[in-house]
Amino acid sequence: MIKSANQYPVHTLFSHEGNVSYRIPPYQREYSWYKAHWEDLFEDLIEADGAHFLGTIITLDQTTDTLKGNVLHVIDGQQRLTTLTLLLAAVYSVLREHIDNLDDDTQTDVTNLGRQLVRKSDQQPRVTPQKQGHNLSDFRQVLEQAGLPVEGEWKPYFPSRRISKCFHYFRSAIQMLAENEGISEPEAALRVHEATLQAVIVKIEVASHADAFVLFESLNNRGMPLSPVDLIKNHLLAESEKKQIMEVDEAFRHWNDMLTNLGDSYSTQERFLRHYYNAFKSELPDVASASVATKSNLIRVYETLLGRDLERLVGMLVAASKVYGRINCVVELDQPTSLDRSFQRLMRAQGAPSYVLLMWLMSKQSELKLTDAHIETVVDSLTSFFVRRNLTGYPQTYALAKLFMTTIDAVANTRGDEVLEVIGEKLTTASASDAEFRARLLGRIYEENTDVARFVLATLAEDAMTRETRVDLWRQEKGRFVWTIEHILPQGENLPAAWKEMLGGEEIAAQIQEEHKHRLGNLTITAYNSNLGNKSFTEKRDRQDPRGRHIGYRNGLSLNADLAVKESWTPDDIQNRTEHLTTRVIGRFPLAVLERNSDNNRLEFRLST
Repeated sequence: MIKSANQYPVHTLFSHEGNVSYRIPPYQREYSWYKAHWEDLFEDLIEADGAHFLGTIITLDQTTDTLKGNVLHVIDGQQRLTTLTLLLAAVYSVLREHIDNLDDDTQTDVTNLGRQLVRKSDQQPRVTPQKQGHNLSDFRQVLEQAGLPVEGEWKPYFPSRRISKCFHYFRSAIQMLAENEGISEPEAALRVHEATLQAVIVKIEVASHADAFVLFESLNNRGMPLSPVDLIKNHLLAESEKKQIMEVDEAFRHWNDMLTNLGDSYSTQERFLRHYYNAFKSELPDVASASVATKSNLIRVYETLLGRDLERLVGMLVAASKVYGRINCVVELDQPTSLDRSFQRLMRAQGAPSYVLLMWLMSKQSELKLTDAHIETVVDSLTSFFVRRNLTGYPQTYALAKLFMTTIDAVANTRGDEVLEVIGEKLTTASASDAEFRARLLGRIYEENTDVARFVLATLAEDAMTRETRVDLWRQEKGRFVWTIEHILPQGENLPAAWKEMLGGEEIAAQIQEEHKHRLGNLTITAYNSNLGNKSFTEKRDRQDPRGRHIGYRNGLSLNADLAVKESWTPDDIQNRTEHLTTRVIGRFPLAVLERNSDNNRLEFRLST
């Protein structure tokens, strides 16, 4: 497994006389260290009493022509090697700026440092990051900025990405060191230079990718923790090479295709892998003691599956990820279909646990004789189910995986309309009753679940929109919704005098506020509602922005039509509006049993009672 394992100082690994280069393979993650890591490294080096130990790196010799130099692929250690290079580039840039004031020996050291960072033979960086996330272009741009003989490539937003920030952090850290120690910047840079080059690293060289990945997972090196998705990827690459099923680069391309379909969220990627196993469990090799894929057993599940039929599994994962990405609305479509809009509503209703069922249905849509209209009906039913579930808390979270897996089993031998009938019955049986749903809607819904409150209010408003009046209630600016929940009777302390007077005095107003502020009838949707705050009811109703646009209750949403004509806001108003909206919400998100009408043999909805 291990060809060699030796301890080297950094100046040997980066020897200016050597012709070794360290390349980060394309399947590695992007550069991911951030300020806390940079600070720790800098302080450890400066405060070290002797040579500081920097941990272990794992390399694989990929040399094809020794006359052109030795090429080592860095399987583990890319974060440290990249950061060390950026630190030394910062040192080089400081020393180069003061080169005329340095003695001859120090000037020689600066020249040698440049050759440690950029090989003299071909003017290529000693360490070469992968291209993902503009890592390589940013890295070359930094080296050029440092004054090294490398042609950089400026990409948009370069200064805001981590490689640029890392370099400039070290430049600032050297300056701060000089100020704190009362020495010149070149002296501070030379101190950092010496500490860095004398630091030691254990370089382990392995014989194959398979050996590298196995060793990688067993070591606990300092760096960013690996997610289950990363570890499963490593196992895939190792098994691919070990069993000679496909080249590592080919296996990585398939894996990357899957991740591209799923988007950048690690939680989505991990959830997909769990959902895939749970959806297609009956068609997959048996995994002992894994009736359901969970976060705790996910790695073991996929190690087993990849060990049985790797190539087929990878192909199935890529195909399923396309379906899952659509369900999860990974790509924002210019012209979404009616089904895509249903997926979006389900996502906003926090219905992700049901994606396991939808992925299975869509993957087998032809076999099950389902149309897009069938799928859309299921999605809408699931949206109703999750609005109710997320407000009432029933069924419990732990029961959802079993619910959708047993639903898959129940519909496996049905076709067409029958699939919908079975799903409708399963959802109705599992869901809280209308009475429980109504009780929660009549209560303090904002306290129970703010997201559900916003979703049902936004949905009621959207239902009444036309092409001409449509506005995007889900638009965000700087990561926050523009349209948010507004408490008509303010929720904050220090209720203004106008409200106290309207409600019958300070003591009564406080009681009314405590009892009614979080009820459905006291909630609405407005844009930029920080402008409304604790203003009086009529001020909120009539509020306009500087351009004369209504941002209060006369903002054009049908949800606010009754508020736009009121002159006051009392407990009776809140009670009446709560009951009215509750009835609308129950009708909008019904528990529906899909059954056949005996007169015309058509599949119809029957609302539960």
